[in-house]
Amino acid sequence: MAVSYEADGYVGYIILDKPPANSYDYDFMEEFQVAVDAAADDDETAVIIVRSASDKFFSAGADIKAFAANSAEDNMAMIERGHEVLASIARVPKVFIAQIEGHALGGGLEIALACDLRFGARGTYKLGLPEVTLGLLPGNGGTQRLPRIIGVPQALDLMITGQPLSPEKAHTLGILDRLFPVDEIAAWTRNYASSLARGATVAIGEIKLTTYAGIEKPIADALAREREGIRRLFDTQDSAEGFTAFKEKRKPEFKGA
Repeated sequence: MAVSYEADGYVGYIILDKPPANSYDYDFMEEFQVAVDAAADDDETAVIIVRSASDKFFSAGADIKAFAANSAEDNMAMIERGHEVLASIARVPKVFIAQIEGHALGGGLEIALACDLRFGARGTYKLGLPEVTLGLLPGNGGTQRLPRIIGVPQALDLMITGQPLSPEKAHTLGILDRLFPVDEIAAWTRNYASSLARGATVAIGEIKLTTYAGIEKPIADALAREREGIRRLFDTQDSAEGFTAFKEKRKPEFKGA
């Protein structure tokens, strides 16, 4: 399979494995959706890491040869499916972390941008949205997600030039949230994920859903959504445990309920 899901304790992994470069097509996106759904339905996992089986490529993006051979209608079907699949990540109340150790270009970077966080390894690989060099625009969410992450001027500059970035520059701009030595990234990402998974996972999930639900709304509507979220959390076992632990001056023992 080009995309698979596996669980390891409280942490789940979505693994991209389509040699040589994890270039995607319609079938790849279908498998990615199956993996996202499996992650969402797995009651044992609380945090999901999206990583590549390759140490050279996270993903080189869409299969350009397939794009060139397809009709515009077929290409649009893949774009529309890609939009649906990547948008589904925001609706899962679990944190998705893209673990990037190799080239993340075009649609490959767009997969990472759809995740909640992006952790990168130091190295000589590149990140970027070079679609303009094909006379196209980043069509799998890049024109919308990148400006929301790093701001419009910087995002526009990257997209209209197609300029690739080093991991260090991507970290400086805010595309990568954390940067680790290549031989330590897997352990650091796992440790971060495990720490979240042992925490107040119901609250973490609600924080994610509330943030995404409100970010594009007028402030009054967004605050109404925030009130809905915190009202739900007031009725959870975890919030009761949090209050009790605070009063007893001890570390809370959250159950994810």
